[in-house]
Amino acid sequence: MLNLIIKRLLQACLVIWLMATLVFFALHVIGSPVDILLSPDATERDRQQLIAELGLNLPLWQQYGLFLQGLLHGDLGRSYVFNQPALTLILQRFPATLELAISATVLAIVIALPLGLYAGLKPDSWLSKTIMAGSILGFSLPTFWAGLLLIMFFSVGLGWLPSGGRGEMKTFLGIQWSFMTVDGLRHLILPAINLALFKTSLLLRLTRAGVREEMSANYMRLAKARGLSGLRITFVHLLKNIVIPLITIVGMEFGSVISFSVVTETIFAWPGMGKLIIDSINMLDRPVIVAYLMIIVTIIVVINLVVDILSSLLNPRIRMNTGANAHG
Repeated sequence: MLNLIIKRLLQACLVIWLMATLVFFALHVIGSPVDILLSPDATERDRQQLIAELGLNLPLWQQYGLFLQGLLHGDLGRSYVFNQPALTLILQRFPATLELAISATVLAIVIALPLGLYAGLKPDSWLSKTIMAGSILGFSLPTFWAGLLLIMFFSVGLGWLPSGGRGEMKTFLGIQWSFMTVDGLRHLILPAINLALFKTSLLLRLTRAGVREEMSANYMRLAKARGLSGLRITFVHLLKNIVIPLITIVGMEFGSVISFSVVTETIFAWPGMGKLIIDSINMLDRPVIVAYLMIIVTIIVVINLVVDILSSLLNPRIRMNTGANAHG
């Protein structure tokens, strides 16, 4: 286990360094923020002064060295637009994005798991076929279009739910949350549904596939031959064996839920990291873009590390393979 953790930590550090390097040089290719930050009436002197203030007059290798030095100390520069530490700006918006991502993930699990179980246990029923046909919509509908439909139907048409914002919030552990108030929950429902659509379809189909595969296994035939009840077979034997791959998928997909919340946050005016990064891209606010991408990469790397450790703890075969590789 210790060898696995050390190996994964070294891989994580390598991935973060490679991503940081890629982001740094890519942002220096797409354009200069000076052209956006300066007014059309600015003189050449004003331009050169701004370039010096931003450190863009230094050689590229020196800028890269200062960037890595700041990265090691948790300093990713100051926002060109807000004149605040970029990391602070991102972290201020992070709770809103985290709340939305957790809500969408929980919603996807609550919907997908029972529907996937039913579709796997009753594959030939009309309801099962309807469920699988409906899951195709989750894959097919573009997120922005589905979001607009939700707003048009539930906000504009029926007037049941608000179309944007976080609503009333309550502070817990020094952080403001929407789910702790009724008004906040009403604001959270639509963006959570919109963000959960794709993941619901994915988990539903994976659950069904896992159920179908396990139902044909020898231990399931033996359980049926012993006369065990259907509920015992499903909730004791079946779920126990499909939950490990599902935990892995949910864990790995959680990072993508956070990173792909940009569209949902923009549509529903949800004040998270996604909306901030869109504004920063429009203004070529490099430090904020870098801080956002580095946080996303770090989150995904940490989640993958935790998922690997949990999988090895839950699945003895992974521990045996890891131990064999370490001794081999």
